Amino acid sequence: MLWYQIFSDGIEYEARAGKPFVPPNITIKEVWEAVPKHLFKKSLAKSLFYIARHLLITYLFYAFAQNIDLIVSSVGGTPLARQVLKVVCWAAYWSFQGFAFAGIWCIGHDAGHGALSDYGIINDIIGLALHAAVLTPYHAWRFTHRAHHKATQSLERDETFMPFTRSDFKLPNGKVAVRMDYTEILEETPAFTLFRLFVRQFFGFQLYLLHNRKGNRRYPPYTSHYRPSSQLFKPSERPAIILSNISLLVMYTLISMYVKRYGWGNAMKYYFMPWFFQHNWMVMFTYLQHSDPTIPYYRKNEWTFVRGALATVDRPVFGWAGRLLLYNIATDHLAHHFFSTIPFYNLPEVTKAIKPVLGEYYNYDSTGVIAALWRSFTQCVFIEDEGDILFYKNRYGEAITDIDEKVKSKSTGKVDGAGQEEMIVE
Repeated sequence: MLWYQIFSDGIEYEARAGKPFVPPNITIKEVWEAVPKHLFKKSLAKSLFYIARHLLITYLFYAFAQNIDLIVSSVGGTPLARQVLKVVCWAAYWSFQGFAFAGIWCIGHDAGHGALSDYGIINDIIGLALHAAVLTPYHAWRFTHRAHHKATQSLERDETFMPFTRSDFKLPNGKVAVRMDYTEILEETPAFTLFRLFVRQFFGFQLYLLHNRKGNRRYPPYTSHYRPSSQLFKPSERPAIILSNISLLVMYTLISMYVKRYGWGNAMKYYFMPWFFQHNWMVMFTYLQHSDPTIPYYRKNEWTFVRGALATVDRPVFGWAGRLLLYNIATDHLAHHFFSTIPFYNLPEVTKAIKPVLGEYYNYDSTGVIAALWRSFTQCVFIEDEGDILFYKNRYGEAITDIDEKVKSKSTGKVDGAGQEEMIVE
């Protein structure tokens, strides 16, 4: 990709945009049979190798940060030039260490799916430790994330990034509304849009955990991942929620010990600033996995497990760095939604195997990730209150694509998927 193309729509996105959407009727059986059985095998030794390698990379970033003053002083130049270099070095550390923290979260994500080892207790020990290290309640997240996989893009049952509707904004009926009606309610300055994006990127995940921000509205307001009695969880899951909270208390204790010894300044620049950047990267790739003007939402009459899994976009998020540090979570996410227990190191081969079966329903987008984020954030504003297959509309009430009205969809995925859904997503 040439440098100027990072701000342009990818050719794959342009091919989908404006094309009438025909709902897929691919079956789970067809997808399942395309994947070689050896790709389902898990290797604890290989998983531990990747964890050790990643922790080493994380430590090397930390070692770099500890020597920034030495690096800057050895370069020479004017005081202003040294100060600029120092700012650049710290920004680079926060950004790349944020990537490393996001990678820790991604490995914990795979543990939550049981994809690191054949032994559930080992998966949970690894996941609990890694997620606690980046202040994520492992079991609480695991339970709601599992629900997301079981009901991806279902407007009734999905768990995250739930869209606003026309009625949420109190917009007039779409049959009579004109452009000015949308402008009066939805238009905002670019500066305010950037502010909203900043808040969502850096604080959105913690707000979701704290009070279900952008989660499914079937739960009461301020439903929290930290409360064992929350309606997010079954009574049988409450002990695991308590265990997650204990793991976080242990991490908070370790951080407080560090602060007492080295001060808040060091804790902020070495840990908390990368932690904030981690959230930026995490929200970026999780949001873009399913939020796109060309990707549909389904209501219960049209939703199937397969259609939900196919409502996913694979993206080359930051190229080789994304593959190295994020463990294919963005590049092969569609395959992951079909086979969540397959280890991340086998997902590229799974993608290759299922693409011929999926055909035009394999969604890939080479749009630069910053451009894709801005496009989705500004174009994915609301959906309609009525209809069973829905696409995002922008702040002028316009959709990039819509369902082909000539198509009378016949859901076959529910029949074939009913017996295998649990096997795939558990």
